[in-house]
Amino acid sequence: MTRALLAGLAILAASAAMAADATGEWTRDDGAARIRFSTCGGDALCGFIAWKKDPKGPGKIGEQVFFDMKPNGADSWAGTAYNPEDGKRYTGKLTLSGDHLTTAGCVFGGLICKSFGWSRAR
Repeated sequence: MTRALLAGLAILAASAAMAADATGEWTRDDGAARIRFSTCGGDALCGFIAWKKDPKGPGKIGEQVFFDMKPNGADSWAGTAYNPEDGKRYTGKLTLSGDHLTTAGCVFGGLICKSFGWSRAR
């Protein structure tokens, strides 16, 4: 009985270790910006502008653009996204696939979304 319990705990620990990790720095596919995701309260993620190609454009380095992104299924998170270009908040989504991250800001309950692709910065 003890061995079965220990084996079950080992499997759970291995599964948790293999869970997707979106924390770290990501470069937008068009090279225009970098964003840094870190944990912010429990299992939520928050994202901040880490670098911009055009520092004079909207948005400032260190500005938070993703808020309280909580797990929402396998390798995905949902919360709030802020677009510095128009100053509005949207329903935010993150989807991770290997070293590629897709972020989206959506309106009308997710019917209309604008997405950006990101690659893990090295």
